[in-house]
Amino acid sequence: MTASARDLALATPPGRDRYVDLLRVASLGTVIAGHWLMAAVSGDGIGNLLAVVPGLQLLTWALQVMPVFFFVGGFSHALCYRSLARRNDPGASLYAAFLRARLRRLLRPTLVFVLVWAAAALAVQLAGHGGGRLTGAALRMVTQPLWFIGIYLAMVAFTPPLLKLHERHGWAAFAALTGAAALVDVLRFACGVPYVEFLNFALVWLAVHQLGFLRADGRIRRPALLAAAGLAGAVLLVAYGPYPLSMVGMPGEKVSNMAPPTLALLAHGMWLVGAVQLLARPAAVRLERPRVWRAVVAANGVAMTAFLWHLTAMLGVYGAQLALGVDLPAPAGAAWWAQVPVRILAASALTAAFVALFRRFEAAPAAPAAPAESRTAAAGGAGGLVAALGITLCLLGILGLSMTGLGGLLDGHSATLIAFPVTAPVAIGMALAGALLVERSAPARTVTLGG
Repeated sequence: MTASARDLALATPPGRDRYVDLLRVASLGTVIAGHWLMAAVSGDGIGNLLAVVPGLQLLTWALQVMPVFFFVGGFSHALCYRSLARRNDPGASLYAAFLRARLRRLLRPTLVFVLVWAAAALAVQLAGHGGGRLTGAALRMVTQPLWFIGIYLAMVAFTPPLLKLHERHGWAAFAALTGAAALVDVLRFACGVPYVEFLNFALVWLAVHQLGFLRADGRIRRPALLAAAGLAGAVLLVAYGPYPLSMVGMPGEKVSNMAPPTLALLAHGMWLVGAVQLLARPAAVRLERPRVWRAVVAANGVAMTAFLWHLTAMLGVYGAQLALGVDLPAPAGAAWWAQVPVRILAASALTAAFVALFRRFEAAPAAPAAPAESRTAAAGGAGGLVAALGITLCLLGILGLSMTGLGGLLDGHSATLIAFPVTAPVAIGMALAGALLVERSAPARTVTLGG
């Protein structure tokens, strides 16, 4: 039986960093609200409000908060890995145990989302309804947010070696990743080296992730300086470099700060991390209030499910408008803005319904302990290799699906993933196979009673 938010809140250890939990919820909530607002849907398809009203792109400097989520991830991964290292069976694979501990609550709801949507997309295409403007756009875009989960999987995979690098070099490890990201941009923009920019999918986000390690050790002592340096860097890079103003991807742009990530986005991440660190003390005081903390605990328990299904809810709202014959006004006009509060309320209600239906997959039950005479303990090398293969397949499959969408299940539509073409069915197969390998990365060995 899943514990209630009240029970979990009452059981909170005294030393828990509650602010990190708030940042996790707040960052995902901001992304959800931003997606709902940016979707400029009309009878011609689905566009981007920031392209319709370019002046709003400046808002992305405050509302593009994915760096905060990855920063929080670094903090949590450091604590989890160290905790497992202290109590892990010497004969077991620490790497496999870490992956399983971090990925259970992430992969279960993600794979359920993928399978449900794949079945729906297949049914729509078999019925011959997959080619409409809105339907086709929906099948392409509904998997796009999965890129974030693919990158997050990579961060989990790289945590052990990068944590050791952090423990040895501290801020110098972050500086090395930042310097490498800057070199990639120089090779990309100044030297025209092809494909080098894709390295920054790892370097930029891992640098932000590294800031989470620094927070875990209490080493971000001057957050105002970090925020000022990041903001000044981002301003200078956008003003005098080849970087666009928007910190999110824009349709048709030659250069995006997001895909692949740029040095400007890393500077933006530094400014956000410094800013949220400045708010830590006043927020911690408020999080001691029982009602506030219960709300954060409850939201954390369903945050990933809400993130996965929020675009489905938004598309459902627009679909309902069309089915009821309600006009879809031109984006950014007076009538469009007047409908925004109603659409967001309706999308919130529909997301809550999806959460109620699918939240059980996010609250993964703890695996029961095996009897003493057959307790599980993986052979270190074998378990680690299986886990590494599993997470690699997972992240490649999920990233591939975020690129292909679900609109070409029957016609072999493919996208290029790290120089190789991948189709949606292949991507789904890789993600499922990888999840199975991660789950089974700790084969049992016999432990003799009393031995």
